[in-house]
Amino acid sequence: MVCPFDRAQALELRQREQAIKAQLACKWPTGPSRTHCEDCDNEIPAARQALGGMTRCVPCQSIFEREVRR
Repeated sequence: MVCPFDRAQALELRQREQAIKAQLACKWPTGPSRTHCEDCDNEIPAARQALGGMTRCVPCQSIFEREVRR
């Protein structure tokens, strides 16, 4: 008989591997970042620009992501 703890551990491992695969499959922006947000035209901080491919400031990106999820 299989121990319930072993089954739970195997399930958790499968779920973790699926989550990692899903995250790796996401397309991340590449290329040069914009200096100003495409939505509000505020300056994008240099630390955020250094990530590459950024087109929005953090507040506008948060709003954008919330709208996309709906």
